Amino acid sequence: MSNISRDSDAMELNDPPAFNYGTKVRARRTIRNDGTFCGKDIGEVLCNKGEEGYVVNIGTFLQQFYIYGVEFPDSGNRVGMKRKELEPAKPRTEEEDLPLPEVAS
Repeated sequence: MSNISRDSDAMELNDPPAFNYGTKVRARRTIRNDGTFCGKDIGEVLCNKGEEGYVVNIGTFLQQFYIYGVEFPDSGNRVGMKRKELEPAKPRTEEEDLPLPEVAS
């Protein structure tokens, strides 16, 4: 049992999600069906490395990780992915950050 790879040191739920609903993201690696995607064979590709999609759902797994439901328009699949499997499609810059609304006095 010592060969099992675990992310036991990571606790993502202590922080807010890395991506928000509607965020455009890119797959950092090719994702294959591990048997949990209905209608596809085990090992079949669900999304390719570099494929872009949008976050449509945010859930949790093992009370430890955020799982992002990402809709990939090119493949037509909605895939649950961890933070380490995703990257922003376009890096955020300070100029793009929206200012907070001013409080009316």
